[in-house]
Amino acid sequence: MRDFVVVGAGPAGARFARSAAERGRDVLVLEQGEVGKPLACSGHVSLDVWEYVPDSVHASDASVGSPDERSESDGARNELFQNAIRGARFHLGGADSRAYPFYRDAPISNAVDRVGLDRTLAAAAADAGADVRDGHTVTGVEEHRKSVTVTARGADGVETFDARLVVGADGPNSRVRSACDLPEPAEYLHGVLGFDPEPDATDFVDVHLTVPGFFAWRIPRGDAGVEYGLAVSPGDDPNGRFDDLVTEYGADIDRRCSGVIPVGPPERVIGKRSLLVGDAAGQTKPFTGGGILYGMRAADHAARTVDPARPETLGDYETAWRDDLRWEIRLGHLVRAGYSLPEPLQRLGLRAFSGEIGVHMDEPTSLFSREQLRAMLAR
Repeated sequence: MRDFVVVGAGPAGARFARSAAERGRDVLVLEQGEVGKPLACSGHVSLDVWEYVPDSVHASDASVGSPDERSESDGARNELFQNAIRGARFHLGGADSRAYPFYRDAPISNAVDRVGLDRTLAAAAADAGADVRDGHTVTGVEEHRKSVTVTARGADGVETFDARLVVGADGPNSRVRSACDLPEPAEYLHGVLGFDPEPDATDFVDVHLTVPGFFAWRIPRGDAGVEYGLAVSPGDDPNGRFDDLVTEYGADIDRRCSGVIPVGPPERVIGKRSLLVGDAAGQTKPFTGGGILYGMRAADHAARTVDPARPETLGDYETAWRDDLRWEIRLGHLVRAGYSLPEPLQRLGLRAFSGEIGVHMDEPTSLFSREQLRAMLAR
């Protein structure tokens, strides 16, 4: 019997698998399709993401779960990196509206190959000893008194896998969450991404507070082109708003994708023999919808605290990840509330705070840091 079956090989699932395997756990990871596809997430990440990327991994052009077919790929970070970002320009209107810049002299974030990042993290899990299998669609999860049974459909037909615990890392529409009767995230947004292949290595992103309750963005990604995107509440018109955004910039979009963004974790992300991580648990930033770093931090807490032979330790995970991220998520909701303030108040706030900053893009608590205070006093 396995210790864990992990459903989903995105950043949170792959990170949990790697961390648990490094602790000697027997881990099986099932990914529905090809790892990293279809793309439905922005490639703009904080510099902290590199702490989770090994300098060297075994990359695979075939199956992540086939060690004999993997070849050594050095310099994974160099392969993933696309562009360095050192600031953001906030707009209350369209592309030609006044910009309020927030910046540092040095890079504060990076644009990366998002598909490549997923593949790198999954390969790192496999290198650590996890059994990572793509092409396996999970169709059922059953919690028993002493085990769980996961049913999946793969190239060889329907298979069943028994384990002590199941980890739901299968995104906002989590089958594990549904099967184990766990509550849903507080809110869902509909996000749309599109890509213009024209290279752009400038070092500022553009943020437009023109979408009700959220925002639209433009991210230069070096030779990879430019990423455009936005998120809206259900019932809005994401595609129409997206078309307006790219028209204002005169962008030539050659591909686009969309997905659901969970915002706000539910009151519980653990079951009898189940736990959720990443988007399945709503472990995202309320003010951006991004969840790569929060999901991987939570995954590390799960791997560290949960003993598969003692399901009562699931509660330790629940406590640990909430203690770590509680204030970031609470303050993130307050930041997001600013998107809906009357325009005169938004303009006043942007004027007051624009300039050099000392904040971390994933940590709203850094608004109260000494670094941010020094940056404001130096203006």
